[in-house]
Amino acid sequence: MPSTARFPLLPYLFACLLGLFALGGLWYGLGKPVSLPDAASPTHKLQCVSYTPFDKDQSPFDQPFTLRPERVEADLALLAQRFECIRTYSMTGLEAIPQLARKYGLKVMFGAWVSADPLVTAKEIKALIATANANPDITRAVIVGNEVLLRKEVTGDHLADLIHQVKSQVQVPVTYADVWEFWLQHPQIAPQVDFVTIHLLPYWEDDPKGIDEALAHVGEIRQVFGNRFAPKDVMIGETGWPSEGRQRETALPSRVNEARFIRGFVAMAEQNGWHYNLIEAFDQPWKRASEGAVGGYWGLYDADRQDKGILEGPVSNLPFWPQWLGIGVLLFAATLALAGPVRGVRGALALPLLAALGAASLGLWGELVRVNSRFVGEWLWAVLLAGLNLVVLSHGALALAQRSGWRERLFAWLQARAGWWVMAAGFAAAVSMLALVFDPRYRSFPSPALVLPAVVYLLRPVRVARAEVALLTFIVGAGIAPQLFIEGLSSQQALVWALVSALMTAALWRCLRIRQG
Repeated sequence: MPSTARFPLLPYLFACLLGLFALGGLWYGLGKPVSLPDAASPTHKLQCVSYTPFDKDQSPFDQPFTLRPERVEADLALLAQRFECIRTYSMTGLEAIPQLARKYGLKVMFGAWVSADPLVTAKEIKALIATANANPDITRAVIVGNEVLLRKEVTGDHLADLIHQVKSQVQVPVTYADVWEFWLQHPQIAPQVDFVTIHLLPYWEDDPKGIDEALAHVGEIRQVFGNRFAPKDVMIGETGWPSEGRQRETALPSRVNEARFIRGFVAMAEQNGWHYNLIEAFDQPWKRASEGAVGGYWGLYDADRQDKGILEGPVSNLPFWPQWLGIGVLLFAATLALAGPVRGVRGALALPLLAALGAASLGLWGELVRVNSRFVGEWLWAVLLAGLNLVVLSHGALALAQRSGWRERLFAWLQARAGWWVMAAGFAAAVSMLALVFDPRYRSFPSPALVLPAVVYLLRPVRVARAEVALLTFIVGAGIAPQLFIEGLSSQQALVWALVSALMTAALWRCLRIRQG
């Protein structure tokens, strides 16, 4: 045990304060509330919102699935406080909607799910017609199909026939809903509908629009369509912004950006007298299976029906930031306790900064995992990477310490297997890089999970298996430029991943340079 005189107390305390200040600044900076003009209140209701009744553990692909009547009633009671109308997408399982909508004073835009299956489509069309005719008092319009042309499941001519069939049998307005480009590609549809319903989602555009451009883009497209299809009305049938998920060029998902978009759009729509429907009422975790993490986070409320702050009041990108800060401080303290006394001024400065980096990266990884992980394989991958980070953090911290007893034995065990920790980190980086180069659309960037191993083994390289690590080094390094080309230099998430990948490449290269034997 070192004497008190040899312990560099002042540098150690300075570095501890610096590390804690950095942790606090990180989490507060991510989570601080932002004030924006309100879009809705109990006395100012919005027009319409997309509604699907699934709980967070349900999916329309579950066979069979059973909707919970108490869930539907609670949802409509909640939505009636902020909206005049709801939009549905299918007739299956929603037989209680008319009665409940009437009970809570809501209008409904009923949608029939049109697909490549003619039997399912016929059943949906029949139910749509019957529901509209039985409930004209609450039916604002009926929608014959949703993005079926985008999915290429029916032809434009067949869809036009279906719309004509419905229109001849109901007394309410009839429309079809699709991404705006598909109305231009299929001109036979517009003459059949009473009004045109377009989807405008700047995040999902082929040329994604950042939050600063998104509203102007929506206004431009709406004006073009209003002029083109006049005197028919043009309704914006879906518009919104995701609160979580991967960045697409300048389009960055976040709660604050979702609130900025929704509140700005509502003000613009009401100023111009547009009809609109927001997507969507509640987060839908089941969509993550086909759209990645971002697909599950378009709701104005989360999957537990908790208000995300999108429509009114201050909004935070990270409401749980105090909890993450608390966990980070505990991990910071645990790292210092594990290491014990340090070696010299350099160690006194380096150890608290390492502990802060470890606490920050593990916390950010935990938040990313909370948002992204839904399936067993995703959770397993996340836990393995978190475990790797804890091992690397322990290894790095003990390397800076004056070790004796159990600390020396633990360090010796970790040091003997250090090549495996490097290889595991390199493997994770290589697999992630390949996915982001060859199948990037729905992939999130795992930067927080790999920055700590990259930094530790860049500064303190260890011997590794040369052939295997050389291949991993090549994959990670060679992928940096292609993934930046795919994502664009305007994507902060892509730039951070490129930096982490460069650090990992350098760390693997330094490990390869250590002579064997």
